[in-house]
Amino acid sequence: MTFVRDNDLVLVAGATGGVGQLVVGKLLEKNVRVRILTRSAQKATKMFDDKVEIVVGDIREPSTLTAAVENVTHIICCTGTTAFPSARWEFDFKPNLFDWGKIFLDADYREAKAKNTPKKVDFVGVSNLVSVAPRTLKRFVFVSSVGILRKNQPPFSILNGFGVLDAKQKGEEAIINSGLPYTIIRPGRLIDGPYTSYDLNTLLKATTGGKLDVVVGKGDTLAGDASRIDVAAACVESLFYPSTEGQVFELVNKGSRPAAIDWEKLFSQ
Repeated sequence: MTFVRDNDLVLVAGATGGVGQLVVGKLLEKNVRVRILTRSAQKATKMFDDKVEIVVGDIREPSTLTAAVENVTHIICCTGTTAFPSARWEFDFKPNLFDWGKIFLDADYREAKAKNTPKKVDFVGVSNLVSVAPRTLKRFVFVSSVGILRKNQPPFSILNGFGVLDAKQKGEEAIINSGLPYTIIRPGRLIDGPYTSYDLNTLLKATTGGKLDVVVGKGDTLAGDASRIDVAAACVESLFYPSTEGQVFELVNKGSRPAAIDWEKLFSQ
């Protein structure tokens, strides 16, 4: 059963990131209409040319999201930031060595000085996007992370040292509690590029090179690496199967890869 129709419109948030770029490419391969939400129209235009509709906005600022969600039928949210403090956290000053020490040790200081922390992106930002999503939405797909339910166990306790899994879990809860139809994909450690491609043709040709098979599970029991290409494919393919609605899937790569991935079978197992 096809869940995405010719007149449907998919909004991709985080479209210029590693997974987001590939999501856009895979949607275009399926001739799905795409709108992207971006903070940089210039960057998005270089990347996707005129193949997509571009709306400038920021999930951290609810007032900027109205135009982005107008008439959309599906949302795929691939937003994120680094798990550990870095320049990508967008501090409001240039930290020196002493400042970095305080950033690593003082959670309140980090949140006060940085605009792009996991809490502000993966929890608050995702919650903002959920709050403005049309109530007629057919599906909200969210890229989360394995380890959400194992935060007290290594290596996930280390990964969660600055709250990324806490924030992802709260983002998941905002989606689940919203009443919107959803699918949540929890990948393992992301591998495979492209990371900063500005060439749509490259995205459309992206391949894992037949590396490893896709393993899908439930209950947060899997661990390992996950190809960004396969994670993007899972996000897009989930839109086409009603059985994925209201489900949370983990995804990693293990074992010998078959000639083709049977997504319907993987999701229904």
